[in-house]
Amino acid sequence: MSQTNPSAAGPAGAAETAAPHRYTAALAADIEARWQDFWDAHGTYEAPNPTGDLAGSPELVGRPKKYVMDMFPYPSGSGLHVGHPLGYIATDVFARYQRMTGHNVLHTLGFDAFGLPAEQYAVQTGTHPRISTEANMANMRQQLRRLGLGHDKRRSVATIDPEFYRWTQWIFVKIFNSWYDTEAGKARPIEELIEQFAAGTRPTPDGRPWAELNGSERADLLSEYRLAYASEAPVNWAPGLGTVLANEEVTADGRSERGNFPVFKAKLRQWNMRITAYADRLIDDLDGLDWPEAIKLQQRNWIGRSEGARVDFPVTTAAGEARDITVFTTRQDTLFGATYMVLAPEHELVGAITPASWPEGTREAWTGGHATPADAVAAYRAQAAAKSDVERQAEAKDKTGVFTGTFATNPVSGERVPVFIADYVLMGYGTGAIMAVPAHDSRDFAFARAFELPLRCVVAPTDGRGEDPATWDDAFSSYEAKLVNSTNEHISLDGLGVTDAKARITPWLTARGIGESTINYRLRDWLFSRQRYWGEPFPIVYDEDGIAHSLPESMLPLELPEIEDYSPRTFDPDDATAEPETPLSRNEDWVNVTLDLGDGPRTYRRETNTMPNWAGSCWYELRYLDPRNERQFVDPEIEQYWMGPREGMPTGGVDLYVGGAEHAVLHLLYARFWSKVLFDLGYVSSAEPFHKLYNQGMIQAFVYRDSRGIAVPAAEVEERDGAYYYEGEKVSRLLGKMGKSLKNAVTPDEICAEYGADTLRLYEMAMGPLDVSRPWDTRAVVGQFRLLQRLWRNVVDEASGALTVSEDAPDEATLRALHKAIDGTRHDLEAMRFNTAIAKITELNNHLTKAGGPLARPVAEALVLMVAPLAPHIAEELWRRLGHDDSVVHQPFPVADPAYVVDETVTCVVQIKGKVKARLEVSPEITDGDLEKVALSDERVVAALGGADVRKVIVRAPKLVNIVTA
Repeated sequence: MSQTNPSAAGPAGAAETAAPHRYTAALAADIEARWQDFWDAHGTYEAPNPTGDLAGSPELVGRPKKYVMDMFPYPSGSGLHVGHPLGYIATDVFARYQRMTGHNVLHTLGFDAFGLPAEQYAVQTGTHPRISTEANMANMRQQLRRLGLGHDKRRSVATIDPEFYRWTQWIFVKIFNSWYDTEAGKARPIEELIEQFAAGTRPTPDGRPWAELNGSERADLLSEYRLAYASEAPVNWAPGLGTVLANEEVTADGRSERGNFPVFKAKLRQWNMRITAYADRLIDDLDGLDWPEAIKLQQRNWIGRSEGARVDFPVTTAAGEARDITVFTTRQDTLFGATYMVLAPEHELVGAITPASWPEGTREAWTGGHATPADAVAAYRAQAAAKSDVERQAEAKDKTGVFTGTFATNPVSGERVPVFIADYVLMGYGTGAIMAVPAHDSRDFAFARAFELPLRCVVAPTDGRGEDPATWDDAFSSYEAKLVNSTNEHISLDGLGVTDAKARITPWLTARGIGESTINYRLRDWLFSRQRYWGEPFPIVYDEDGIAHSLPESMLPLELPEIEDYSPRTFDPDDATAEPETPLSRNEDWVNVTLDLGDGPRTYRRETNTMPNWAGSCWYELRYLDPRNERQFVDPEIEQYWMGPREGMPTGGVDLYVGGAEHAVLHLLYARFWSKVLFDLGYVSSAEPFHKLYNQGMIQAFVYRDSRGIAVPAAEVEERDGAYYYEGEKVSRLLGKMGKSLKNAVTPDEICAEYGADTLRLYEMAMGPLDVSRPWDTRAVVGQFRLLQRLWRNVVDEASGALTVSEDAPDEATLRALHKAIDGTRHDLEAMRFNTAIAKITELNNHLTKAGGPLARPVAEALVLMVAPLAPHIAEELWRRLGHDDSVVHQPFPVADPAYVVDETVTCVVQIKGKVKARLEVSPEITDGDLEKVALSDERVVAALGGADVRKVIVRAPKLVNIVTA
């Protein structure tokens, strides 16, 4: 929407002529540029470490520390719009306030610069990803600098810098060379596991001595324990992109988030992180973190810990081999009601149990119309591979699946139960197999009805429907009802409640070797490789036997080679049979290398996948602490100082971490996992990366669309009589995201040019509570600009530029207004209630403006100091004009005098029979007894009583007296 320059008033130039020293956009720009240069030249925001190359002044190190962080930004080519800096400004305000309240504050910002967008741009243009990424970073740094953010620039890092990803690779090697000792409850070096196998204190799976295993057998065995390991795994394969995607990069309709290509399930050799080993600790340690409960709940649900039982259902393969189908269930009490089984289409037993022909009497509904079980299974597997996990789990009206052609045996009833495959069962949860109890599970009930499968009631309904499932409309599920029809010659559960039935049957299963109590997790190991160029190379090489070896520290960093073609090989998007070919694999001179890893020169083959873009953000909070250390990824003493455990922070971590709620699970979970491994191995003192987490809301903007539904430029839309028009055509308006594609983005550069950075900072902080999304309105920005103009006028004469401050003492009314504002602002800034802090400063400034006359120096200085965290440039300028040589950044924040914060009088309401009869102005310190005497002697109260007897007086000093009459 078009705007009028707020600095102009009346005829052109009239305002400037009458008030040449008025605070205008031009003056703001000059002030802001000068102070930004000053801060850079003087290292104003440099936070000293207690030791090492960054050691600074002892008086700062001796202060209590405060480590404040923003989530890593990605250097986008389109730069920032005004929604992006919301969190950055908030952390800057908070960090500035902490400096002014006596803290040594570490606040810096880097770039999470690997990833697919830069690589896609390189594919399209031939520009090296580093060139475009560094240009984007330079642009964003300039935009952020213009906002006056107080970052320690010496500490900034970028994940694409070899000196940074050297340590990412080093950490990966440590994880690769570690295993999780369940007895000790922590990670330990893999050498200790090897010593156990070699000494025989830990037997090998087949009982052979360690010395008798060959190199490949040892490697395979250790891979079962390593925290980083390669394995054949079902993955999301996007042929159109030529890469594997994480579950989170696949849309709900089974397509790639980037490019909208079809995604298929495929089995590929991939690197994984054994994050599942830490499932319990990842859940339990949430209790000690100061995080939003909604985020904690999301993590708990993602990990998905549930207690139940493992149960084995015997089955015979097509070759006549006896095997077991193992299921995990939380309702082992309903085993007698299991009338069929379902396997995930990818389950390893599917091929083995599928016979050559259909068993006699196989129902037509079970075959899917195929001539043989093999045909049915192959067709259904192809169909399932074309769906995402989200689609497969959706509550579809029509249930799909096919019979495998074989039967398993229910271990408690002895009955033969048909085994199906269906896409609603996933390999990513439990064992990839379920026992179906259709009478008591709605999904199984619908499947059983569709495929004409039996239903058996084993939990007596309490709603009067009876025990014949054939008459039911849906399953009956309850944890309160009693068990029925659950008896064999060895055990009976009839008449027991669910809890008691579980307690009886689980030991019975265990004693017979057909089951046991267990805990299951929804969490799967983390897929940790991508088939692309622009990522951290794995510090892994393979020998002639295919055994993986980690590179020694002396060979790090392993840098990306220069290549001509950045594209992974792409395929027909619909070709699910294609296999990835990575850009690195085409560089033969880099892939095949001769190295001496301690046993003489040998030829090795490098790993040609790269790490996912999550890798660098798993540990960057540690590198900020000690970014130029060439000997360690962080000095232990420095890490202990900034992140070590202390009172109220039992697991240590960053004091404040601000970012979007969209990272609730992935980034935060991954970073917590890496921190715990490093903690277990003794490299850090903090078992958690981020102690306090704060999720800022989103700045939204109106999207305007024409009759075709196409977004039109928001800045060119006109409003007339409550309707909106673009080039004369009426358009619709809807609140949504801000972005380039929606043509509603407003850049911070535009606002800074028209109003100044301090105005932008104030507006974004004043829009509403920080954790709530709010609509952007460029027209409202001028309100904060006027606040700064009034502040300026209260200190500087607009005509002469002279200081207008008085050396006289302030009057009592002004002192009360000032100290109330100080008290309220301190509380608000500490609690990150920046909108209400600005409201209190505005109220004070308006009071001072209305009072007229020059401000007393103590009032003017306190006002400037209160504004400093929010609008630092104008505060620096006014502080200097007030005669101070030092920067305002490290000045003490004003402290309220309690004597002026307390109201001189408060209003006390006097009620008789619940009705207000008088209002008294009394001291806030008045006692109950004195207040009762004052109330009863007040002439309005005496008149209202009219001589009636007073039965009771209820006093709540200083604000209420309630008189009860007879």
